[in-house]
Amino acid sequence: MLPRYHVIYGFIFTAIIWFFAPSTKLIYLILIFLSSILMDFDHYINSLFKTGKASLKNSFEYHKKLEKEIQKKHLTGIRKKTDFHFLHTLEFHALIGLLSFFWFPLFYVLIGMFLHSILDIIDMVKKDRLYLREFFFFNWIRKILKRN
Repeated sequence: MLPRYHVIYGFIFTAIIWFFAPSTKLIYLILIFLSSILMDFDHYINSLFKTGKASLKNSFEYHKKLEKEIQKKHLTGIRKKTDFHFLHTLEFHALIGLLSFFWFPLFYVLIGMFLHSILDIIDMVKKDRLYLREFFFFNWIRKILKRN
């Protein structure tokens, strides 16, 4: 899902939480909103490693090219995973969930991360592209070790 949609849906979701739980501290609402967007930081990290260029503009260009490649392969029936996104893994979600027991504001970060992940999954299912992402860190490691 494109970042602009994460911004829109993150804002709407945060506003709904504020509407139904107006006593929620502003900082917690901000954490939900920001984590629903900034979880895509791993996309930037991937583009940085793949291209060696640190500009955000370059990252968007890299992902536009990647999207075109994915579309071509999808039309021909090639179904391969793309870049690994460590912030999107179940293990990372579990880590944030566990750490939220020790630092409560991380619970709100986890809520934003869940929203982000649910939106991504809905988008991938609608486009028949659920196969693109590895959702488990340890599967990714296992596949790397198998190659070597």
